Amino acid sequence: MVAVPEVSGAADVSGAGPRRRQRTKRRTRIVTTIALLALPTIVYSAFIIYPVIRVIGLSLWHWDGLGPATWAGFDNYAAIWEDDRLRAAFLHGLVLIFFFAVVPILIGLPLASMLIRSKVPGLGFFRTVVFLPQVIAMVVLAVAWRNIYALDGPINTVLGWFGMRMSEPFLGSFTWALPAVGFIGTWVSTGLVTVLLMSGIARVSESYYEAATIDGVGPLGKFWYITLPAVRAEILVSITLTTINALKTFDLVYMTTSGGPGTSTTVPAYEVYYQAFRAGSVGTASALAVVLTLLIFGINVVVNVLGERERR
Repeated sequence: MVAVPEVSGAADVSGAGPRRRQRTKRRTRIVTTIALLALPTIVYSAFIIYPVIRVIGLSLWHWDGLGPATWAGFDNYAAIWEDDRLRAAFLHGLVLIFFFAVVPILIGLPLASMLIRSKVPGLGFFRTVVFLPQVIAMVVLAVAWRNIYALDGPINTVLGWFGMRMSEPFLGSFTWALPAVGFIGTWVSTGLVTVLLMSGIARVSESYYEAATIDGVGPLGKFWYITLPAVRAEILVSITLTTINALKTFDLVYMTTSGGPGTSTTVPAYEVYYQAFRAGSVGTASALAVVLTLLIFGINVVVNVLGERERR
């Protein structure tokens, strides 16, 4: 019998073919993935990552935007807490969170529950009407509300019928300017919050409410033990979106009060503009932008962590 040594080699060659094809496919997938991610990564880096790094860098310098810059270190960050105007801007931002996030949820929860549970006809039309402020540009809304709040506007006219007419415009009052701006935010945010909560309540099975009725649970109990737990995720989304909107509000403040009267309606986003383009302090404006970004990120992390803990 004659041995055939080539058989072993032939088996190795035949086994190498599939492995080579697998390596080729893997290489092709890697190249394709890199090619598909290259353009988005370049665009994201150019318009997001680089500006963020640039702003962080500018926050460490004293610069008026035109002349030479001088090293400031963390002086611009320290100025945020030492300057009464800048510190007040963040306090005003927290007040706006109450109007943009808390009040709309307090209004939207019972309103959405009532609309879904009562089977109101024309629900789609109502959703469109309620959501409409989210579609209209904030500048347009601000101009409209500025006229509503005017001395000869409809609100002051109605108050005059009851002998409560204001002697100064709402937006020109040191006492009422910030709540007036906040109320506009409430009006804008309520539609978004209500629509989100309606979508969550609509998913709750009718059998839960029927079982609760049989057990003698009243409307308030059904809302507290069935509806509220069912829309926890929608509430978290609402808080996140409205908190971001409250802290980054610029166009509303700029078009209604420009931070006035005095500094009673200044907010962090408006102060970024003011410090950079009117006060000539680009470094302080950049530090404000960094702190504002970290504040928004921190609040949203806390909200979502608390939400996840409740879900467990």
